Amino acid sequence: MKKILVISTFALMLGISNNALAQYTGPSVATMTVAEASNLRDDTPVVLTGVIEKSLGGEKYLFSDATGQVTVEIDDEDWRGLTVNEKDTVEIKGEVDKEFTSFIIDVDSITKK
Repeated sequence: MKKILVISTFALMLGISNNALAQYTGPSVATMTVAEASNLRDDTPVVLTGVIEKSLGGEKYLFSDATGQVTVEIDDEDWRGLTVNEKDTVEIKGEVDKEFTSFIIDVDSITKK
């Protein structure tokens, strides 16, 4: 009886710990273009595929795809050791940051395609 109680307790704890690590992933955001992103509201999640043409200084870069260009802000820690150049296609995930007359993309993650 004692063995069953110990095994049941362990199994219950294992199930609880797995659930505690689960995270909501939510609906995925479809890849869109720079032109489409320019029409979105502030704080809207975006996924863009294109190239980083050049550094604009600090944590800002010029990103482009076939429909246009946009300034993206990529915090140093979001690079996670990734190295890219203007020939590499990348996917960026982030959100629209609207200003009065312009917008940028605040990047949360970047991956090489």
